[in-house]
Amino acid sequence: MDKPQLDRTLDPALRSWVASANAPDTDFPIQNLPFGRFRRKGELAWRIGVAIGDQVLDLERAGLVADADMNRLMGQGRTAREALRLAISRGLAEGSAKREAWLARAALVAQAEVELGLPCTIGDYTDFYTGIHHATTVGRMVFPDSPLGANYKWAPLAYHGRASSIGVSGQRFHRPHGQALAPGAAAIEPVLGPSSCVDFELELGAFIGKPNAPGTPIAIGAAEEHLFGFTLLNDWSARDIQAWEYHPLGPFLSKSFATTISPWIVTPEALSPFRAPSSRPGGDPAPLAYLDSARNRELGAIDITLEAWIQSAAMARAGLPPERLMRSNYRDAYWTAAQMIAHHAVGGCNLRSGDLLGTGTLSGPQPEQGGSLLELGAAGRRSVALSNGETRRWLADGDTVILRGFCERPGYRRIGFGECAGTVLAALPMARACAAG
Repeated sequence: MDKPQLDRTLDPALRSWVASANAPDTDFPIQNLPFGRFRRKGELAWRIGVAIGDQVLDLERAGLVADADMNRLMGQGRTAREALRLAISRGLAEGSAKREAWLARAALVAQAEVELGLPCTIGDYTDFYTGIHHATTVGRMVFPDSPLGANYKWAPLAYHGRASSIGVSGQRFHRPHGQALAPGAAAIEPVLGPSSCVDFELELGAFIGKPNAPGTPIAIGAAEEHLFGFTLLNDWSARDIQAWEYHPLGPFLSKSFATTISPWIVTPEALSPFRAPSSRPGGDPAPLAYLDSARNRELGAIDITLEAWIQSAAMARAGLPPERLMRSNYRDAYWTAAQMIAHHAVGGCNLRSGDLLGTGTLSGPQPEQGGSLLELGAAGRRSVALSNGETRRWLADGDTVILRGFCERPGYRRIGFGECAGTVLAALPMARACAAG
């Protein structure tokens, strides 16, 4: 990972001829320029776009890409991405000669008038466990005296998830069915039914850009050459199903029913002013050589404020806005994105353009910074109060959870991630094949 070079695209004085991009509270100023896919009303094909204020720049109509293959664009690597970013920035900058031509080609369209899709075709999905505060809190529920496994501080742990059920912000999914122990049951005998303990998990997703060949490890110093950028990620979980099934191989049905990500991929270039030292308390073991470098220690973390909000069905009917459940920061993660990539590839695994790596739940060090109801509600032992008088131990049907993320630092423009929203729907009726056998 190179020390970030704060190029001209990050100049805080830079303004755009797209007026909404100059608002101080926008997620998408000209210094951000995140990539995604969209389509206009009536269109079937997805197109590559960049968010700018409340608009989307159509890169193909602007003459900046030859086609709508986002995965191919991602695979071109950092140098090509930086060159494209510079061309986009110059074209959108106040006073640019591109303005009239791009408007004449209808290259700019309001976000409110388009459908935003998954930002790319997602191949494989791996979910890590880099949030040490989440890992410690959850581990203490099961093993009070030794909440972290012996391997936690030596390797970025992960499991392979399902790419097929990943949806974009706005995803609505049915409460999953699965095996779980009946509450208060005298015998250890599971029942099949809808989960009563659906939960959210606040994460970030890291997208792979440049691939590596099978059998070829990725050195930690080169790991970010393979990173295209970040989205918000909600790793929805069914805790009652998870508690029954996770020994000995880890979660399965409790995680595979839905994962939601935000539609815009925020690139490392946009995040470079917000890099921070990676955190590892004194006394902890130094990482093995393939996971360690001076640059990763100095700049491996990123200062991203993360929030989870909730709007119940009753709140929505009453016209009440969502309310915040918690706030944490990505800089508190134990393992960095570069370490995730280096560890994933060290065994010979080839990562492909569009692969998605989840960070794991990003809780903070304080109890109110838990990135899930599992933590905020002490595994269902206490209720989380909402301002309208409702309470939650777990998510109810009709609940919408909204994840938000942003970077702020004096002397730089605010960089946002947009929203990652998903809604829990009632369970579908049990299929006859499942009920009758």
